[in-house]
Amino acid sequence: MQFAKRLQPLQSNVFADMDRAKAVALAVGQQVIDLSLGSSDLPAQAHVIEAIAQSLGDRTTHGYLLFNGTLGFRQAAANWYEQKFGIKVNPETEVLPLIGSQEGTAHLPLAILNPGDFALLLDPGYPSHAGGVYLASGQIYPMPLRAENGFLPVFADIPAPVLAQSRMMVLSYPHNPTAAIAPISFFQEAVAFCQQHNLALVHDFPYVDLVFEENGEGVDSSPNLKSKIQNPKSLVPSILQADPEKSVSIEFFTLSKSYNMGGFRIGYAIGNAQLINALRQVKAAVDFNQYRGILNGAIAALTGPQVGVKSAVATFQQRRDAFITALHHIGWNVPTPKATMYIWAKLPSPWSQNSIEFCTQLVKQTGVAASPGAGFGKSGEGYVRFALVHEPPLLETAVERIAQFLH
Repeated sequence: MQFAKRLQPLQSNVFADMDRAKAVALAVGQQVIDLSLGSSDLPAQAHVIEAIAQSLGDRTTHGYLLFNGTLGFRQAAANWYEQKFGIKVNPETEVLPLIGSQEGTAHLPLAILNPGDFALLLDPGYPSHAGGVYLASGQIYPMPLRAENGFLPVFADIPAPVLAQSRMMVLSYPHNPTAAIAPISFFQEAVAFCQQHNLALVHDFPYVDLVFEENGEGVDSSPNLKSKIQNPKSLVPSILQADPEKSVSIEFFTLSKSYNMGGFRIGYAIGNAQLINALRQVKAAVDFNQYRGILNGAIAALTGPQVGVKSAVATFQQRRDAFITALHHIGWNVPTPKATMYIWAKLPSPWSQNSIEFCTQLVKQTGVAASPGAGFGKSGEGYVRFALVHEPPLLETAVERIAQFLH
């Protein structure tokens, strides 16, 4: 049986590779501490679960859900953005429900790229960004992210011949895997660059709320959402704050991180009406929408009390501090990230150019699973990503095991 050539670059996946390595460790009796997958271990809030539970008994929620039936969710999303960022959004033309933001980043290239067109992607970056381009038979130009540049791409380094064939740029800040953040000035530069070169500007924005307040900085995570409009100097601006006319930009948000709803698979696209409509056309050919009860839960999350968001941020900040402190105690001096649920650590010698072998041997010998930097792109080599998805005592145990492995 013959298969399409577009499947060839999809055969290797950082999460699938580590899953196999974890299985081997379990088979030989290791107690695995899994820090490889950024899936929150925290529960969704009770009022969200209740909204979904109440929907189950309503037989009108049991059928197919078409676009017009999602208006309540789209209105909640538009209001959330307006209250959080001060941006007016039309729920009819500028919002599209998604099965998580990954659906959006994977399917949008099908609406933008013709075979051979370039997409400008962050390197390292989230694997589904590249996967969507490959499925569209596009080409990838990786924009290297270096520590000396704050893990921000340098647009001037993109070759003119590549730009001539490029149709889209994908950004994502706060960034997975590096945990870097981007100022509004960078987004303004990105918008101007994409306007100049007629590029669609795509911003994957799952970690908007997972930002840690220190010295008076950070995002206001007060229980009253209406008091949370971010000023342009916020640590984590929306791309739409740099492109309020939505001239070239589309942003993807998921409820997986802010509201601990990863398994519910609910997110949305918001932004340029033409891009929204194009993505809607692709989506219509692939699926309907989620169960209406899940959308009801998402509405409850976006419109209800936000104390759960604040609690989750505090939890991940506590974990970050415990893990970083433990690493420093064993002599692994890793910078303290300002956002996300990840630690991006530069590997010590002799592993500095072999992150895959480091992670394979680490889980085999100690049971601690992490994600190799090379799995996120060529420029990720020399790093490892740890996900803070366990409580501090277990994170500290993981570091003890890492210390034994390194020494």
